[in-house]
Amino acid sequence: MKLKDYFAGLKNKQVLVLGLGVSNRPLVRLLLQHGIRVRGCDRTEREKLDAEVLELEQLGCELQLGEAYLKDLKADVAFRTPGLHPNRPELIALRESGCEMTSEMEAFFSLCPCDIIAVTGSDGKTTTTTLISEMLKKAGHRVFLGGNIGTPLLNRVDEMTENDKVVLELSSFQLMDLRYSAKTAVVTNLAPNHLDVHRDMDEYIEAKTHIFSRQNANGILILNRDNAITDGFASMAKGAVKRFSRKEETEVYLQDGVIYRHGEPLLRQEDILLPGIHNVENYMAAILAVEGMVSDEDIVHVARSFGGVEHRIELVRIKDGVRYYNDSIASSPSRTIAGLRSFTQKVILIAGGYDKGLPFDELGEEICKHVKLLICTGATGEKIAQATERAGKAPEILRIEDFYEAIRTASAHAEEGDIVTLSPAGPAFDKFKNFMVRGAEYKKTVMEL
Repeated sequence: MKLKDYFAGLKNKQVLVLGLGVSNRPLVRLLLQHGIRVRGCDRTEREKLDAEVLELEQLGCELQLGEAYLKDLKADVAFRTPGLHPNRPELIALRESGCEMTSEMEAFFSLCPCDIIAVTGSDGKTTTTTLISEMLKKAGHRVFLGGNIGTPLLNRVDEMTENDKVVLELSSFQLMDLRYSAKTAVVTNLAPNHLDVHRDMDEYIEAKTHIFSRQNANGILILNRDNAITDGFASMAKGAVKRFSRKEETEVYLQDGVIYRHGEPLLRQEDILLPGIHNVENYMAAILAVEGMVSDEDIVHVARSFGGVEHRIELVRIKDGVRYYNDSIASSPSRTIAGLRSFTQKVILIAGGYDKGLPFDELGEEICKHVKLLICTGATGEKIAQATERAGKAPEILRIEDFYEAIRTASAHAEEGDIVTLSPAGPAFDKFKNFMVRGAEYKKTVMEL
């Protein structure tokens, strides 16, 4: 089915777009271009709307804004934004009234003409998704990269052919009520995350299973053997299961600094430009995802040349012998732990962000092992400081509320040979719009030192 046929089926229907963030704005444009009546609902008050949303209104999108943005909704079809829980009472009422609940991602799955490789997990999914895309591009494939990585693809469906490759990063929010699964599904790992939105850990895990639960016998499921939760998904698979491991021999595994595939050496750990053992895991997952589609030489080339994704242990600058890293994407304790373990020396850590209800006890223990100076800021700064103090043998801890002052303080305490890293262990919402803005502000401040 082509886009025009899909949208023709929405003609003469009342359509809601719930949430006017990045992924839904191109959707609203498409709906309007096809002559469909659209009401866009968003919690943002009118005076705080950005120019793009106001432009959508000028194009014909009716807006329902503010705290009452979900009140008294009626429609035939509603597109849910990923961050809006499908079991909110207002959305339940919509479905019970006969409204079809869908999403931009679900529409894309229904229309995509080529096989989809999709990646989810608590950590590593953006890097793994990007690695898969880079390997496929190096091999000469035409690749469409999108999803939670920040690029909606619905408006590009008509460009795609059955021979192209689509690589998607999918969050638990996108997966919660998705009625499709990817041909090749990758689950990097699972640990407590987003428990401020999900009802509990069981709901979070259940959402992740949707990436493969609707596969058929031709599907491929790639799992982390070393993670108990993901390894447990194997018994639920309807197609082939492939595993990667740092600890034991599986389809792809690490042994003595070498990545093996089916028992044959493929890639030396020292050839991987990205720091950290977690990036070795990301490579192992990607290697399985592209099996049969790229050459060994393509994989090695990417390993030696790919410098990483912005805001993910990104080297910002070296000043007076001090290396400054931007790991703003680290929005959970497990992500910060992985970042700390990437370095071979103790670091100066700037941590703290929005509180989404996760425990910091394990992070506190890791900080004691890997940090020489901890600078706590943001909404969770005090919780991280206390968890570190409870862990025993804590490093020096400074509590600095102002984000920019925290950066300048880190610089003032750093000596030649030190590493300063921003790795917050929480989302950016306490101070910034998102982790990208937070990372950009960190980099700007570091460059001004």
